[in-house]
Amino acid sequence: MTRVPVLLYHSISGRPPPFIARFAVTPAEFERHLDLAAERRCTALTVSAFADVLRGRTPLPPRALVITFDDGLADFPAAALPALQARRLPATLYVPTGLLRGSPQRVHLASVGDALLDWSQLAELDAAGIEVGAHSHTHPHLDTLRTAAARDEIRRSKALLEDELGHDVRTFAYPNGYSSPRVRRLVSEAGFGSACAVKNAFSSPADDPLAIARLMLTSETTVEDVRAWLDGTGAPDAPRQDAPATRAWRAYRRARALARGRPGSDLT
Repeated sequence: MTRVPVLLYHSISGRPPPFIARFAVTPAEFERHLDLAAERRCTALTVSAFADVLRGRTPLPPRALVITFDDGLADFPAAALPALQARRLPATLYVPTGLLRGSPQRVHLASVGDALLDWSQLAELDAAGIEVGAHSHTHPHLDTLRTAAARDEIRRSKALLEDELGHDVRTFAYPNGYSSPRVRRLVSEAGFGSACAVKNAFSSPADDPLAIARLMLTSETTVEDVRAWLDGTGAPDAPRQDAPATRAWRAYRRARALARGRPGSDLT
């Protein structure tokens, strides 16, 4: 099986906001990761381009690599974008539409504050060649929501982004990677052609376009870890179906959310 590393970053900063510090990578480390990709002559794809491979529309290029960012941290334009552009590497950025500064339908979360991008920056990033994808509206665990609420989170994020960018938004990322068959169906029905999970595993041409496996970068990820991933080692292959432990964890979180009367979320 051809292993495809789909890397998941959040903050690129030496002084990240507290709520995301565990998932932050310093700018120097990030540039080293990109240099490793360049040294290996990796062919970087956006998620939508990779989804075209998964659906059999285009062939898989040699040494394929996908670079993604979740949450839309404010450090992206200054810390990540120049490093990507200098190496001519495309990337996909997923944003929660209701949490960005200046969002037309902003929902203020104290834990996040003003740590995310400003709404006005999305068009600039889009014009710079970054693929902008939806990451729900308020970043809840979608699989703990009732169907109507989950549908609204998914569709609202797509509609707001398309109104701002003036074109179709083709890809989605599940907050915290949590989904379910029901949630994946809602994402497909909303018109998304792809969606990213997490799984901490390699993707491959056999992966599910609506649950693409990713490898999460954290503050403890080493350069050696990234080197191994780019060489196709150091992580498992993504399972095609949800593992029993995943289904059990989902059932527990959903029951907990129902008992508390509010959806699961890592930001509240």
